[in-house]
Amino acid sequence: MKRTIFTTPIVTDILRGLFGLAFRILGWRVDGSLPTLPKFVLIGAPHTSNWDFMIFLALAFHLRVDARYMGKAELFRWPIGGFFRYCGGYPVERNKSQGLVEQMAQIMKEAERFILVIAPEGTRHKVHEWKTGFYHIARRADVPVVTAYIDSSIKACGIGPTFELTDNLEADIKSIQSFYAGKAGVHPHETSEL
Repeated sequence: MKRTIFTTPIVTDILRGLFGLAFRILGWRVDGSLPTLPKFVLIGAPHTSNWDFMIFLALAFHLRVDARYMGKAELFRWPIGGFFRYCGGYPVERNKSQGLVEQMAQIMKEAERFILVIAPEGTRHKVHEWKTGFYHIARRADVPVVTAYIDSSIKACGIGPTFELTDNLEADIKSIQSFYAGKAGVHPHETSEL
């Protein structure tokens, strides 16, 4: 895979140091560690604001994650497309007959190592149910789902349990969501109650 912002020696070290300093100054702690698996879908919740994204980004640098995310193909065109790729973005064609789930599952299957990050809420606002694309990608790629979280009520973020998925979507989603019970985003009033 090509070098990204997460794997560029000097840039990565500087950003890791800056985010680590910010965590210490603001009183945040990091719990848990990534599994030593070559491929998985990493979900992040709750997602209530752009600040949640910044905390997850800091977590990625702290854990030295070479993460990828999906973005619409239009974002990856000249002149800014190279920047989005450098930040771990992976273009997907939303108007192709083959859906996003199939595209990402195939990319993951073909890669030797691939960590795909997805916010299952799909928005920064309160939702009543998660989007299930992360689940379908993981099932089709035959990879587990790893949980990442933030909890502003105790100023903590980190990695939670790893879930091996079954054929029971509803039970799997409920099991994963139960891990997030009681965790609050930066804007607690936007935290989804599932």
